[in-house]
Amino acid sequence: MKLFRQIRANLFIFGLPFLLAVFSCNNDDSYVTDLDNTNLTNEDSAALLFMLEEEKLARDTYTYLEDLWEINQFSNIKKSEQSHMDAVIGLLDQYNIAYTLLSYGEFNNPDIQTLYDQFIDYGSENRANALEVGANIEDLDIVDLANFIDATTNSAMIKVFESLQCGSRNHLRSIVTAIEVSGNTYEPQYLTLEDYTLMINDSQEQCGR
Repeated sequence: MKLFRQIRANLFIFGLPFLLAVFSCNNDDSYVTDLDNTNLTNEDSAALLFMLEEEKLARDTYTYLEDLWEINQFSNIKKSEQSHMDAVIGLLDQYNIAYTLLSYGEFNNPDIQTLYDQFIDYGSENRANALEVGANIEDLDIVDLANFIDATTNSAMIKVFESLQCGSRNHLRSIVTAIEVSGNTYEPQYLTLEDYTLMINDSQEQCGR
């Protein structure tokens, strides 16, 4: 699944400036004032918009593949992904950052759109591929959230992103268990093998407590 990794690399090269331009184009002058009155930077705004799309990617992919394969883990996790989206939307609303949510399976960021299309094509082939896609999604989410947490000093963002990351760790453990029960294994695509091994061998977490 090296193609997925290349698309993900493109997201960070081109994705954040693109999202900031697309989503903020409808803002009036109060956007700058709001940012100046908080410790939210332009990079923070772009990170929030990016994660809204990435959490939507997770929700939409799980919804499609759960309808196709009736995977219990996906049925539960897709609801959690909606909660993740709502948490990011809460921050966007708090900071008066404009955003647009497209229909299921449609994304503002063309690289995320390509990633979704690749996930759907691959996951539609069989149940094993679908589970691998799920693991890839959570693997990616954990790493991206970690990068954004490291890059910001905004306490509200850090709190929300750490909670989302906790949820993604639990999701990954659940999906990897299903992969192993089916007789297969998962090789991390974004996490280092050391971080993945430590995390996957840990117990389920109580997030937000």
